Amino acid sequence: MENSSNLWWIYALLSAFFAALTTIFAKIGVENIDANLATAVRTIVVVLIAWGIVLAQGNISQLSTVPARTLIFLVISGVATGFSWLFYFKALQMGKAAQVAPIDKSSVVMVILFSAIFLHEPLTLKVIFGGFLIIIGTLVLVL
Repeated sequence: MENSSNLWWIYALLSAFFAALTTIFAKIGVENIDANLATAVRTIVVVLIAWGIVLAQGNISQLSTVPARTLIFLVISGVATGFSWLFYFKALQMGKAAQVAPIDKSSVVMVILFSAIFLHEPLTLKVIFGGFLIIIGTLVLVL
């Protein structure tokens, strides 16, 4: 597993870039279809891509060595992802992408709180101030 201090932000920027594309394409994609069906179609695509990468990298053999605790938390994370996607697609279907996305991204503030509570990550003044700015920015964009 790579732990390079110089690469994580590149992956984070790529994640943000593709998340933005996801919103635009999803908004177009849910115009004439049930939001739950749209989520199911998207999920199949994600599953095929993820397993394709695992198979191409030859990592499938590692599956049998994954600890039970890790599997449990990955399953719980998958359930949370599923609900997030279902609600996100429904919100996109009903609202404007430029308003839905900022509210969805306010999850960053929730991550800050949850990481302090459950992962015991430091809740510094800088982190609190940044979270506050995210909340203010979200309110400015959606109100």
